[in-house]
Amino acid sequence: MIQDFKGKTAVLTGAGSGFGLECARIGASLGMNLVLVDVQQDALDAAETEIKATGAQVLARRVDVSSQAQMEALAADVQTTFGAPHFVFNNAGVGSGGLIWENSVKDWEWVLGVNLWGVIHGVRLFTPMMLAAAKADPAYRGHIVNTASMAGLLTPPNMGIYNVSKHAVVSLTETLYQDLKLVSDQVSASVLCPYFVPTGISQSHRNKPAELADEKATQSQLIGQAMSDKAVSSGKVTAAQVAQLVFDAMKADHFYIYSHPKALGNVRARMENIVNQENPADPFLERPEIGVALRAQLRGA
Repeated sequence: MIQDFKGKTAVLTGAGSGFGLECARIGASLGMNLVLVDVQQDALDAAETEIKATGAQVLARRVDVSSQAQMEALAADVQTTFGAPHFVFNNAGVGSGGLIWENSVKDWEWVLGVNLWGVIHGVRLFTPMMLAAAKADPAYRGHIVNTASMAGLLTPPNMGIYNVSKHAVVSLTETLYQDLKLVSDQVSASVLCPYFVPTGISQSHRNKPAELADEKATQSQLIGQAMSDKAVSSGKVTAAQVAQLVFDAMKADHFYIYSHPKALGNVRARMENIVNQENPADPFLERPEIGVALRAQLRGA
């Protein structure tokens, strides 16, 4: 259980917007040292200016979380500046839609690079630092939060790469939790599975690598982008509310963090399909008009 955040250090990837920025704001209000990481320089600069104005100690770094070398340099910077962090938010993420066979190799490499390899690098680099700090100090407490998605527990159509990346993050984090319990009572983990929350996720293409810029979007990708824009922008739960849920979960050592618990009915239905060896259910059962419209668009009707 973690009750005292003052003077503790948190590393936050994707800190320039969305959940990362909101968690940084809460951290600053609690008197934490904050390591702000983002790939978008202007967003990172704005976050650094805002958080420094609160009086918090800030280390800001522009990092592509998919890069082994850049993440290793970040970990070394954190160790030198603050020592082992107490909290790590592997939060950076990008969205991508389209029929799963239409995604290019570059699409796969980009989304898996950020969404999955970013988490892998965060876990493999910071966990040993945290465990060493725990061994040296019985009072040390640490917590790692990996941002997945309800798409890590469901398989909505026309967004395959994203689903694959987020299912991997859920699996990775569940395993991390179990592995940590084998070796320490001082470091724990949680997985964040938000549903549709207004953040920058639907506009991920703003940070697409230059080599992807010349790829023309397919019809299914354009349709997926439009649906994502609409769903994300109409979300009623704010990123700030979700960030508070994250801090509440760390205090209680609560593993699964949901922005929309009502969506778990769909997770239960999926699990029942698996256990009962049934074919996957119609994902549009509750909103059939969406399925009708999507099929018509994709079939050119």
